[in-house]
Amino acid sequence: MKMMVSVIMVMIGMVAGVWAAPLKVGDVVLHQDFEGADAVQGWGPPIAVEPGFQGGHAMAFANSAQPGVPMIANFALDPVPLRGYLLRLSCKVKAENVSAKPQPWNGIKFMLPMVADGAKMYPQAEIGVGSFDWREFAFDVRVPPMVTDVRLYMGLEAVTGKVWFDDLTITVRKAPFVPAPAVTSGKMYTGHQVPRLRGAMISPGIDEAGLRTFGQEWNANVIRWQLIGWDPKGKPTGAAGLAAWDEWLQGELKKLDAALPLCRKYGLQVVVDLHSPPAGAGDPGPSMFNSPECQAKFIEAWQRMARKYRGEKVVWGYDLVNEPIDNGTAEGCLYWQELAEKTAAAVRAIDPEHAIIVECADGDNPYGFAAFNPIKVAGVVYSVHMYLPHTFTHQGVFDDWATKWMYPGVIDGVQWDKAQIERALAPVIDFQKRYHVQIYVGEFSAIRWAPKGSAARYLRDCIEVFEEHGWDWSYHAFREWSGWSVEHGEDRGDGEAAKVETERAKLLKGWYAKNEKERW
Repeated sequence: MKMMVSVIMVMIGMVAGVWAAPLKVGDVVLHQDFEGADAVQGWGPPIAVEPGFQGGHAMAFANSAQPGVPMIANFALDPVPLRGYLLRLSCKVKAENVSAKPQPWNGIKFMLPMVADGAKMYPQAEIGVGSFDWREFAFDVRVPPMVTDVRLYMGLEAVTGKVWFDDLTITVRKAPFVPAPAVTSGKMYTGHQVPRLRGAMISPGIDEAGLRTFGQEWNANVIRWQLIGWDPKGKPTGAAGLAAWDEWLQGELKKLDAALPLCRKYGLQVVVDLHSPPAGAGDPGPSMFNSPECQAKFIEAWQRMARKYRGEKVVWGYDLVNEPIDNGTAEGCLYWQELAEKTAAAVRAIDPEHAIIVECADGDNPYGFAAFNPIKVAGVVYSVHMYLPHTFTHQGVFDDWATKWMYPGVIDGVQWDKAQIERALAPVIDFQKRYHVQIYVGEFSAIRWAPKGSAARYLRDCIEVFEEHGWDWSYHAFREWSGWSVEHGEDRGDGEAAKVETERAKLLKGWYAKNEKERW
């Protein structure tokens, strides 16, 4: 039988709204089983309570005809005592006829949105659609040290169907992050001989004309080559699924091998970016942070690539994985900090020369560097991706573009300008200064149709900040998708390249003109 308890908060006790002592690993921050008269106390708006798991009660949401209207309740948590802790959120969920998700983040919502330093984060559980009986879902969240708002969101978003939630629990999994001692001496490792690498991400489908234009005419000196496109849907799980991933990777590496002589010809150094790590089919299926087998395959794949490309001068570095998110790390699996260090050591044992490029957890967002330590392996460069604020940079990418956001300007209640960009990047700047390491901005962009030249102004301010701190950078992206293309104009409906050079293209080419090339 279920505990006859509605809400338990045991952060060592609470006196007049102030927590009496710090949390410890294993403490229960919140437990709610939706029993009793106050079953949904603190939740809003009003929600239904129906029969739940093992004969008790559950919070229920139903949406039969209006997928555009979210059916979501929220519960506010005091952010102050949670700062810095790694939390595990778990809940039992049951679903009935939940429709397909219009976007990957839609559907059944079990999410903990947070706000810190003007940035919004949306960590959530990966939950499928359709119908299923009671199942437990869980995910981890590292609460930023400067978080100002934390609240649970549960329900249905952009889908129809019905969902029940029961036995919601939040526990402390790890204590606040402890930074490693600062490094105050030694030469900063960059892995290259030129003053700066400036370039862009490209599609693995790029042709020689594109590489010639980018490397020779535009004078870029680096490309980030994506090993991308693995789709586990319909693939087997287990060893057969990983064998299928191996076969896919071999095909992608053949594309890279064909391009390397052209990159040498046009003066383009190459970042090998594993964009699609090992994963199998299922819902959510085995993946990098819930499967020891996938983690072993990840390390083995990088050992294979290190053997293949050691001595290849055109390759600048190995970007271990794109935008890792380890908030669903299962028991028996390594968190990203640990997995990155183990993988880097395995690569370095084979290849003593190439840079190893490591992104931080939290999807390589700048705020992730506040809880990340240097990798204890020689020759590491640290990468960050800059799309903050996403509301501006991704406007109209996934939504109907009802609101036109301008830069500089107030976006989501925050004044965004060059000073705010610097503040958003402060965790990365602090990381660089504290540990005397090189930073590579692997991706940054703003959608081309941001109104009235906003994208060009945003990119200008970002690049100026990068340059002021001596960072290498690659724009997202060159001849990949027209939405990010600087060769296309601001008209969202025009899929053809602009006849008149855009301000964004002029901006990038102006910086590329300063480039020096490696002498091979």
